[in-house]
Amino acid sequence: MKTQAKIALKFLLVMTILTGIIYPLLMTGLAQLGFPHKANGSLIIQDGKIIGSELIGQKFDSIIYFCSRPSAIGYNPIPSGASNYGPTSDTLKKQVAARRVLFAKMNSIPYESVIPKEMIFASGSGLDPHISPEAALMQVDRISQSRHFSITRKEELLKIIKDMTEAPQFLCMGEPRINVLLLNLMLDKI
Repeated sequence: MKTQAKIALKFLLVMTILTGIIYPLLMTGLAQLGFPHKANGSLIIQDGKIIGSELIGQKFDSIIYFCSRPSAIGYNPIPSGASNYGPTSDTLKKQVAARRVLFAKMNSIPYESVIPKEMIFASGSGLDPHISPEAALMQVDRISQSRHFSITRKEELLKIIKDMTEAPQFLCMGEPRINVLLLNLMLDKI
């Protein structure tokens, strides 16, 4: 009996060291060597200050910026998750209706317009950093007017949207998308 307990404790110790220390250190080292930007959270640093991550959505309230997808968790990465409201939920229906009205009003488009789904529904994680090219294009007039863009600058913005549109992953998974934070940073450079 004592022999079995010793063997079990030795095995536990070896596996703890192997899977709890050696493996994580090895994977961290390989990630830092091969993909340092991604391994460190894809942080965007400007003037020595972290302004966000390419991987986590942020809230943009100002009319001079592109709006992000709504978040059920207020863009807080700690409790990442969805609202868990079902399709028959009155609360969800009210939220979607309010978001539809707000997006249409903010961008001076008819309420009956087809609004991209990501602008009226929160993502499953609450942290999605992307919107569709269609959602970005619907916001161009508002941004151009609020920034007093000339026609040339507006065309430049449209070109930026086209250039920053990412194809579906592996050309078949997902839909075309644009990272809102990166788009807003490019917008500030116009």
